[in-house]
Amino acid sequence: MPQMSASWMQEEALSAPQRIQTQWQCNREFVTALAAELRQFDPVGGLTVARGSSDHAASYFAYLCMKHLGLPVASVPPSLTTLASAPWRVSRHLALAISQSGASPDLVATQQALAGGGARTLALVNANESPLAAASDSALSLQAGEERSVAATKSFLATLSASAHLIAAWAENDDLLEAIQRLPTRLEQAASMEWQAAVTALVETDRLLVVGRGAGLAVAQEAALKFKETCSLQAEAFSAAEVRHGPMALIEPGYPVLVFAPPGPEQRGLLELAAWLESVGARVLVAADAGVPRRHLPLIDAGHDDLQALSVIQSFYLMAAQLAQARGQNPDHPRHLQKVTRTL
Repeated sequence: MPQMSASWMQEEALSAPQRIQTQWQCNREFVTALAAELRQFDPVGGLTVARGSSDHAASYFAYLCMKHLGLPVASVPPSLTTLASAPWRVSRHLALAISQSGASPDLVATQQALAGGGARTLALVNANESPLAAASDSALSLQAGEERSVAATKSFLATLSASAHLIAAWAENDDLLEAIQRLPTRLEQAASMEWQAAVTALVETDRLLVVGRGAGLAVAQEAALKFKETCSLQAEAFSAAEVRHGPMALIEPGYPVLVFAPPGPEQRGLLELAAWLESVGARVLVAADAGVPRRHLPLIDAGHDDLQALSVIQSFYLMAAQLAQARGQNPDHPRHLQKVTRTL
């Protein structure tokens, strides 16, 4: 992909494969022991506590947890603790809090309240010596290193890989564990994919839909946030299964839609939806692997259905940084935003 002046966002996204390799090496023994503890604990349900990109990562964790363990997982709004003082009764639940900084007061307060309600608490954090880590029974380090750009990239990818590693170890899924070991090489390939067609198509637009499905919905949500955050572009994410339940009314000739259609059981439906959207006049960009002749944006097969989302967002991040610059934006310093958000 042709580069303008390098941004921190680009540099950090490019460093994600090496960071994930380091994560695997540093966390492997800890994750194996943690997974054994969770099998013995045998929770009846899971709760996630997160905001922003971390909440999208929590959706990915929840999907894999339900898929592989049959364990229902719900997202907890922190305001139920900070504003409503909900009387939590969550014994035999796992409460997973996710944060790059581990410093937001509402996440810390919610984690503490869930622990008080009987939950076993776990934090996924990039800052090991953080209030959120201290408030949790266990903390799993993302090993992502310092992130200077306000727009999170490598820390998001590291959260997805840590989530997949934990679920694979917990479920004793050797195929997924082996695929995670190969993931850094696949992500290096994904970072080299040419997505200039998306920059050209979106440089002048002011709105679009981003579509994914299954575990891929989490990265569609993350992509929509990054479009808003770095490109000042109004983007909304939907599951392919939901587009016909209302959002399709937005479609008019030339309306841009980005469809993430990596290999896996969801791909057929995503491609069928893309064809229908084109038939009613939408300007569709399909991101897919080499097995899809009519793709517009190339994807690298991540080597396992549960990891395709990481390959998708790795390629996307480099394009988003370039698109932001093409639109006259600084992806490292979005207006009104700071790296650490301290919500009460």
